[in-house]
Amino acid sequence: MGMRAAVVGGGVGGLAAAIGLRAAGWEVTVLERSAALPETGTGLGIWPGAMRALDALGVGEEVRRRGRRQAAGAILRPDGSRIVTIDVDRLERRHGEPVHLVTRPVLLAVLAGALPPPVLRLATPVTDARDLVEAYDLVVGADGIGSVVRAALYGDRYPLRYAGTVAWRGVADIEVPVGGETWGRGRKFGLTPEGSGRTNWYAAVALPAGHPPPADDRTELRRLFGDWHQPIPRLLDALTPDGILRHEVHDLTPLPRYVSGRVALLGDAAHAMTPDLGQGACQALIDAVALAGCLRDTTDVPAALRAYDRLRRRPTQRIAAAARWAGRLSQARRLLPARDVALRLALAAGPPA
Repeated sequence: MGMRAAVVGGGVGGLAAAIGLRAAGWEVTVLERSAALPETGTGLGIWPGAMRALDALGVGEEVRRRGRRQAAGAILRPDGSRIVTIDVDRLERRHGEPVHLVTRPVLLAVLAGALPPPVLRLATPVTDARDLVEAYDLVVGADGIGSVVRAALYGDRYPLRYAGTVAWRGVADIEVPVGGETWGRGRKFGLTPEGSGRTNWYAAVALPAGHPPPADDRTELRRLFGDWHQPIPRLLDALTPDGILRHEVHDLTPLPRYVSGRVALLGDAAHAMTPDLGQGACQALIDAVALAGCLRDTTDVPAALRAYDRLRRRPTQRIAAAARWAGRLSQARRLLPARDVALRLALAAGPPA
């Protein structure tokens, strides 16, 4: 076809889009601002729909090989009593595929390995996406929650929204037997075993926007969660200062379209959502495969992008709304018995797969 695409952002969605577009006959360049792919990072749950997307890209088996099947877990109270069990076997029976856990660096390495080296241009930031529209037949904004491509389309008309939560996350050199979450009053703590003596962890607390950061994150985490059930205190004792990331949680005001002319948005650039359903990377993968499918065997790029928008905007915005609702539920400060009942009903209905 001789069609050329620029993908802005070399994260999960951008690399997946590049693989899919190349398979659809496009010449692709990925522009990534970082100088190298990350060597450390937290774990991702790859749900069945996202694993099907990876299969469509030809890398599903490698991700399965380098990841691990998610074991059963539970959502607990701070004293260790159980609110609800997370039945991963039921999910596998329903969808024919378990949830696989893989670290972000491993997933990015697998995706990058499926591309010829010249495709991915590291240390190449994009400051004005409008220049790319003149040079390429397609511009894909896969550049995350602070997308410059989205800004070129919409300016500040659809801003980020503070979700009412401050989050900490990291990886600790400690092994725990099972994962899951613990929900307290206005705060929660999650654990995801990585294997080989390492555990991904995250914590979230309901706080007003602009709340001043603590003088020491480890001290603050011990104050908030140090009297919760084991192994949370043991993990907190294993933290090092350089292994803790802290940030306010935001999502994106819903966009009226993910496309304009020959420009398309995907992943967090299109529908940044709170992390409460673990669907951010998964939906980016599904976006990428859908986008490539719509652009196969066509030279009418605007029409193909409109088809992509019809396929992906409403489903992803529904999931983003559900994630925001789940975040509010987990941060409830009052009526905790009612919260627990709502959680059980939501899990019985089944998460997006």
